[in-house]
Amino acid sequence: MRPKHFLNFENFSKQDLVHIIDRAIEIKSKSETSNIFDKKTLGLIFQKPSTRTRVSFEVAMNKLGGNTIFLSSSELQMSRGEPIPDTSKVLSSMVDAIVIRNDSHEELKLFSENSFVPVINGLTDLFHPCQILADLMTFKEKNEGEILKKVCWIGDGNNVCNSYIEAASIFDFEISIFCPKGCEPYQPLLNSARDFITLASSKSEALEKAQIVTTDVWTSMNNESSSKERRKTFKNFFVEEEDMSLADDNAIFLHCLPAHRGEEISFTMLDHAQSMVWDQAENRLHAQQSLLEFLLAD
Repeated sequence: MRPKHFLNFENFSKQDLVHIIDRAIEIKSKSETSNIFDKKTLGLIFQKPSTRTRVSFEVAMNKLGGNTIFLSSSELQMSRGEPIPDTSKVLSSMVDAIVIRNDSHEELKLFSENSFVPVINGLTDLFHPCQILADLMTFKEKNEGEILKKVCWIGDGNNVCNSYIEAASIFDFEISIFCPKGCEPYQPLLNSARDFITLASSKSEALEKAQIVTTDVWTSMNNESSSKERRKTFKNFFVEEEDMSLADDNAIFLHCLPAHRGEEISFTMLDHAQSMVWDQAENRLHAQQSLLEFLLAD
């Protein structure tokens, strides 16, 4: 039987995702640990820097009784030209699941197609689904029983934004995106999920009635050479304290981190009364633990 991969939200039902989120909340509330993955090993292949994703997966696997092995791209023969399918077949014969963070979603898909074990997207150029699990968990924790109807995204239509769009089409909420022209999300997603997307013409339009207000850095990893130009492009695409008054009364502010104060957010936004950023970051751990259970449990 083919392993179940978590590359994006494709092939995951709303029921699946609700289960993962609800289970994450339960794990957190009970501070659960177990030994269900005793003698199981999670491989982590990271070609890009990571704080929250790496630590949350390592700690989550430890809390489930398993082990992890971390491999940077420079430590693998792929850096010397070994084909991705070969590396995938070898590593997946030795470990029980693999988390990959890289620059190419197509390469992630190729790796998964040749893997004997579940492959998890730890961030690619197109998607960051693990982040959205934690975000939706955070909303549900704060607003138990409230149905998510609108998310406001301000800034670059990047991989996190793309994953929000996928989630919107599954959970049936609107995502209102205020971004510079030419920085829109992935075009095929805009086409396939058009019923759930609003490309707002102003920040106030995007914020109106939003229950989640969120953003990300102006310059993504490995694009630092364009940061000066992008600061000019994005100078009017930021979140500050006053913006929350335009959103829903119970709206929360989220940021996937790391944040650049004075750019995409004001200097005090992370500590605003409606900010749930630190809970959101912690929830990466619990969401990861739940996801591993879902993918690996017998």
